[in-house]
Formats: sequence, structure tokens, C-alpha cells
Amino acid sequence: MRLHHVQLSCPAGGEEGARRFWVEGMGLVEVAKPPVLAARGGAWFRGGAVEVHVGVEEPFVPARRAHPALLLDGPEELARTAGRLRDLGFEVDWTDRATFPGHERCHAHDAHGNRVELLAIPRGA
Repeated sequence: MRLHHVQLSCPAGGEEGARRFWVEGMGLVEVAKPPVLAARGGAWFRGGAVEVHVGVEEPFVPARRAHPALLLDGPEELARTAGRLRDLGFEVDWTDRATFPGHERCHAHDAHGNRVELLAIPRGA
């Protein structure tokens, strides 16, 4: 068994904010949704083995605790990605940087307040 995708939500009209976070910030690419699903709004993103679907949900409530955790390719990539997100105006929190054994990490919040954990295994660990 392996994970196919993670679903997050956004409010109606929130697709541009999702694109800023997932494409500009995280470096994923947007992929076309099947036409029957595209009519519902939202957007899908893919990069490497990661696929994130952002669907419209009303009423919308951000996932502040539940979250996807994405493993990046080392601490340098973690720092670059966190910096890019911060430069785009997204909240990045390093408070729990070393509390996940064997990993460095931070948490970011997308344009709609959904929590996303970013992890990296330190070099030599």
C-alpha cells in the first residue's frame, strides 16, 4: 500500500491562493483535474512522489492540527523552501524544529490556514 494523494480544502474562489502556496512556494506543478471534477472547483498539484488535491469546501474550516508532512531532500532544501514560502508571505513556524526525532522540521500554513509540516533528515544522520 502507498499513499496516492492528500486532500486539503479551501473556500470557494481559493484556487489562486492554493496555486501560490503549492506552485510558487512548494515547487509543485498544477495538473489538470478530470472535467467532471473540475466543475467542482479546486486544483491538483504534483511533484515527484507527492500529489496534493485542494478541494472547495463550504463552509470552509482550515485544518489547523491535521496536516500532511512532506519529506524534503535535506536541510538545505528545507531552508530554501521555508524561505521561499516566507518571502511569499506565508506563515512559517520553526518553534518545534528539532522535536521530531531524527529530523529537522518546520510548519507552514497555506493561503487558507491549513497546516503543512516540512521535514528533512539532517546530513550524516
